[in-house]
Amino acid sequence: MGWLFSVIIFVLDVWAIAQIINTNTSTKAKLLWILLILVLPVIGFIIWYFAGPKTSKPL
Repeated sequence: MGWLFSVIIFVLDVWAIAQIINTNTSTKAKLLWILLILVLPVIGFIIWYFAGPKTSKPL
């Protein structure tokens, strides 16, 4: 059962990193967010979800 939690966290982290890459923020900010998610996968994802840069949607 522990492997399922790990797979879910991995998928969410990959999705978050893809979303970060698609934002209009600076490269430095993107790198810092990605590093936060890689170093602290669960907490980093939660922090990014509530405080991180959001993707810009085309009009």
